[in-house]
Amino acid sequence: MTIGVPKEIKTQEHRVGLLPSAAYLLVQRGHKVIVERGAGVDAGYPDDAYAQAGATLADSHEEPFRADLIVKVKEPVASEYPLLRPDQILFTYLHLAANRDLTQALVQSGVTAIAYETVTRNHRLPLLEPMSEIAGRMSVIVGGHFLARPHGGNGVLLGGVPGVLPGRVVVLGGGTSGVNAARMATGLGADVTILEVDVERMRFLDITMGSAHTLYSSEAHLVELLPAVDLLIGAVLVPGAKAPKLLSRAMLRCMKSGSVFVDIAIDQGGCAETSRPTTHDDPVFVEEGVLHYCVANMPGAYARTATQALTNVTYPYIEALADLGLADACRKFDGLAAGINVHQHRVTYEAVAKAHGLPGEVFRA
Repeated sequence: MTIGVPKEIKTQEHRVGLLPSAAYLLVQRGHKVIVERGAGVDAGYPDDAYAQAGATLADSHEEPFRADLIVKVKEPVASEYPLLRPDQILFTYLHLAANRDLTQALVQSGVTAIAYETVTRNHRLPLLEPMSEIAGRMSVIVGGHFLARPHGGNGVLLGGVPGVLPGRVVVLGGGTSGVNAARMATGLGADVTILEVDVERMRFLDITMGSAHTLYSSEAHLVELLPAVDLLIGAVLVPGAKAPKLLSRAMLRCMKSGSVFVDIAIDQGGCAETSRPTTHDDPVFVEEGVLHYCVANMPGAYARTATQALTNVTYPYIEALADLGLADACRKFDGLAAGINVHQHRVTYEAVAKAHGLPGEVFRA
């Protein structure tokens, strides 16, 4: 099989879909790997590393898109839609429930689009988890940065100092990104509360999270907490679906001026009424006196770590797709079929179909 790795062209996206070491393994298995020149440079992987691995370097952006299997990090942008065709597999993050134009483009192209974020294994999301871990940890780093007064924040140091109380952090959601956010915040010495609806998950968090508090997630509890919050982190996730809007504009008015809200859920539409996607170039805006950080590809800021973590989990699936083809790869990995969001001009993921009012059907291997 021919595997294409194009350079990411989304604004400030520095990750690459495949490590040189993974390209080497695929070439050794008899596959052809085409990597666009410069695709890995921003993640610390020069063209020479891919050439030494046996990959073919492409001089144009279009050439990798002629491959049988296209391995990316982020969803195609509008200029890439015409490059997709029916006999291809696209393997990348898609977040289709929040993007009707992309969904329609994929359906029209006939490509088989597999979304990293909906592949399942043992009731987990193995291809989403590494990026959720990075985004969760990063949320506290950027949140603390923008709390500084020169950056528009209220001037609170999250960890406090002797004789001064620490900053207060509230994390909406106790999943992978929420847990990692809470770990970073407690590590800094902040006062951390995690809101969660799953009682068993709260018991787990209570045992494992040390000094972090847990609270049943409800609008009433959130409204009680908001006036004292310095850093609010939205880490809610409904796999493959749009994020629920847990924060209204009126609720944000309860927060202190200069407090910070980091919306990790922005890829899925965001969990606040006031959220809108931003970029690493221009990451924040202010609504109701609250700084909003809503960068839609947060892990792209730590491109080398993120690329390594992503390839660690995607490579077994890439190898199976290349060696076996779509149907047999889905038989080998039970949860791979759940990642197929579009196939043969149809939406094949229920939450995406529901989000856009489109007909949908389940993919059968």
